[in-house]
Amino acid sequence: MNIKIQSVHFDADTRLIDLVRKKVDKLPSFEKRITDISVFLKLDNPAHHIKDKVVEIRVHVPRYDYFVKTTSKSFELSFEEAFASLVTKMKRKKDRMMS
Repeated sequence: MNIKIQSVHFDADTRLIDLVRKKVDKLPSFEKRITDISVFLKLDNPAHHIKDKVVEIRVHVPRYDYFVKTTSKSFELSFEEAFASLVTKMKRKKDRMMS
């Protein structure tokens, strides 16, 4: 499983990277066949004074991709919302496959 964390328009601090890595390491418990995980941390509207924090998570499983994008005023909140949404999608897909 390859994990890529990229920050766009800024340099992410180690605390944020550690939070992302710790949470992402839990994903194989929901889906065993994960091959790649990409997390993008972006600043939306970098030219303006008010910058929204965007988190995009893409999880690649053979023959399927999960993708989630959220925006809020902090990266931690955006990541938590995106992670929760991703877990929900994974559980729904697993339930559909089982029935």
